Amino acid sequence: MSSMTTFPTLSSLNDVLYFQAGLGVLANIFLLVFYTFIILCHRSKPMDLISCQLTFIHTMLLLTGGVVWVTDIFESQNIENDIKCKTVFYIHRVMRGLSICITCLLSVFQAVTISPSTSFLANFKLKLKKYIINAFFYIWSLNLSFNSNLIIYVGGFTNASETNQMKVTKSCSLFPTNYIIRILVLTVTTSRDIFLVGIMLTTSAYMVIILFRHQRQCQYLHSLSHPRASPEKKATQTILLLVTFFVVMYWVDFIISSTAVLLWMYNPVILSVQKIVMNVYPTITPLIQISSDNRIINMLKNIRSKYHQIL
Repeated sequence: MSSMTTFPTLSSLNDVLYFQAGLGVLANIFLLVFYTFIILCHRSKPMDLISCQLTFIHTMLLLTGGVVWVTDIFESQNIENDIKCKTVFYIHRVMRGLSICITCLLSVFQAVTISPSTSFLANFKLKLKKYIINAFFYIWSLNLSFNSNLIIYVGGFTNASETNQMKVTKSCSLFPTNYIIRILVLTVTTSRDIFLVGIMLTTSAYMVIILFRHQRQCQYLHSLSHPRASPEKKATQTILLLVTFFVVMYWVDFIISSTAVLLWMYNPVILSVQKIVMNVYPTITPLIQISSDNRIINMLKNIRSKYHQIL
């Protein structure tokens, strides 16, 4: 009975995962093309460079996030199973680390951008613009090297008598590791994530204070109950919303994944739920950015008007 109950549940969860990944990939690719065009053909802002990086990372995260099915799609291909599993898991974990790092950078950059000229952070405005490329280089280098341990501990699933393997897909598994090593890796990863999330929450609180003060000044100077939002205010509100989504979804995913690794057990249903939770942020992010960027809205309006003129 339990297997008959689990099968439709797992099938339904995988359908949701496919739809979610498809929607997210399409939205991210659209945004990636837009930011690439802006960077190459127009005068881009440093925020565009960060957003372009984040969009690329989320595209790769969604493509490899369906690791339940991505690794099995190539099952019929002439690719070494062990290499296939190591590659997909490594890229996915690197993109996951890059997502939190670039989101943190986005939050910090916006906090510095909207800071008043009298504040301490105002001194870093020009420095951030100058060293943004260096920040990308260090973030990518650290994440590529930090997750290199997966090359050792991930591989193709074998039907041998190794019952201590933790099967995570139809053809891939995690090899057994020393419990102390698992605790150490989890501690280092958690410390990094807590540090970055702490920075995001701190900068978010700072931005909320700045927005509140700006709102009071506008009401006092213009005697308006609902003053018109400036582009900086709109961008800040968008980033605050993204950070909130990220923090909530990240820690739900972290609790599920860390519990499974520590207890060394994975259930297909739990794995699918984890993937859905983890894909919420990279799916929602481009939709929020598209709906809040006036350049994209104006472009879509122009395309729509030209389409009506042709008809």
